[in-house]
Amino acid sequence: MDAWKHSDFLCKKYILNGLDNALYNVYSPMVNAKALWESLKRKYKVEDAGSKKFVVRKFLDFKMVDSKTVICQVQEFQLILHDIHAEGMILGESFQVAALIEKLPPTWKDFKN
Repeated sequence: MDAWKHSDFLCKKYILNGLDNALYNVYSPMVNAKALWESLKRKYKVEDAGSKKFVVRKFLDFKMVDSKTVICQVQEFQLILHDIHAEGMILGESFQVAALIEKLPPTWKDFKN
């Protein structure tokens, strides 16, 4: 039991040491390393899901318009795809191409077909 308590103490201190100073006082009262870890996991997993939803929403809402150059809009689309990949989500290349073609402005109808 003493070995477990010592290991738990060290683990808790290692986790706290990795936190920003402003967060140290918030999380230091946790009773053990598991409670600390679970609390951090709940807090930051929720934010992770929120950022993924935000990136997906940007992808779904993206539409190309005639008032901007196609090159500029393709670059914007590529940035959104980069954000999606940075969040750990994978989109196949053929899906990306099909999605981009679908997002072309209405005047490009013949090209879409």
